[in-house]
Amino acid sequence: MQKDNKVTFENYAIFQTGGKQYQAIPGKTIAIEKIEGEAGTKIEFSEVLFRKTGEDKFEFGKPYLNDSIKASIVKQTKGPKLIVFRHKRRKKQRTKKGHRQPLTVIRIESL
Repeated sequence: MQKDNKVTFENYAIFQTGGKQYQAIPGKTIAIEKIEGEAGTKIEFSEVLFRKTGEDKFEFGKPYLNDSIKASIVKQTKGPKLIVFRHKRRKKQRTKKGHRQPLTVIRIESL
């Protein structure tokens, strides 16, 4: 018999930045696409798509909600190194490239 290890959050939001969508939970740190700013800078995300405020209370944006999410920048960093290797067989053609995506780590302060 297995236990149900499902984690549920009372309030969270889904926001969009850099062409991607992220889940915002108060106090959580997440790595997003690079945005300009120094560590400790306060930022706001106004493109909020969805918000859960209680057990059965949901708000959906059409396309965005009027409220914004407040966060602060923790640090600027880079992601893991990705290796891109291309070759053509029997042609002695090989290309090896590396890439590290610049990221910004933020801490969600309030929804």
